[in-house]
Amino acid sequence: MALPNGAGGYQVGAGNRQETLMSAMAAPQTATATATLTAAQVVNQMLVANPSGTAAVYTLPTAALIDAAVPNATVGSTFDLSIVNIGTSSGTVTLATATGITDGGNAFVAVAITSSAMFRFLKTGDAAYTVYKMA
Repeated sequence: MALPNGAGGYQVGAGNRQETLMSAMAAPQTATATATLTAAQVVNQMLVANPSGTAAVYTLPTAALIDAAVPNATVGSTFDLSIVNIGTSSGTVTLATATGITDGGNAFVAVAITSSAMFRFLKTGDAAYTVYKMA
């Protein structure tokens, strides 16, 4: 049975709660050595990191650049970024802050080799985001 659509709500498929929730994603972005990430790399949902044997620091783009990449975001909007570190030696990955970006909790700790972490970006104002490390 389908869920009723009252005042413009959103319904996935036929409203079956056991239905797998699907979403679209472009091909993962990549990064190797220490760099400043682009807004496109951050809002793409997945970044595959291969720091080539040495630790890499990825500086986030400014919040204003992220705003330009997601112009319809409003205060309270969120998006997630998963970083998958495929490095095979000593190459940890660490995020570094940028203008308008605030650490909401452990967002700037290292992602170890052969592991991953998910980060949630919360828009808190114009050109302002708080980043939380989720896992």
